Amino acid sequence: MLDDDIDGARARVLAHGEGVPYGAQPVLLAETTVYGATCVEEILMRWGSVPKPWLVLISDAPARPVPDARYLVRALEGRLAGVVRVPYLPVLRAVKSPDEAMEYKDVTTAAVKLRRAMEGDRR
Repeated sequence: MLDDDIDGARARVLAHGEGVPYGAQPVLLAETTVYGATCVEEILMRWGSVPKPWLVLISDAPARPVPDARYLVRALEGRLAGVVRVPYLPVLRAVKSPDEAMEYKDVTTAAVKLRRAMEGDRR
């Protein structure tokens, strides 16, 4: 959803122990649960000298995250390049591919906001 096909760049998952390619911006994805925040904390404890990652929090429910999850993410913000939140999008549970998801206006709106936030364009 972030790739606009302008330069052919694609997001990809790195294998365990694989180095971050030069110029790449690491991104961590997590749900807005205490478990998700705890997993991010564990990853950051072993992060090392690669560039700080962005954290994309995917809302797992239409309600706010519980206080413990919000607190832990706030505590980790100094170790991150930034934190971006994606709202709960129920349609994502029913689609088979990113292309299919992009047919829905709420998904395209969220994708545009996510891209702008990560690129520093806060229009």
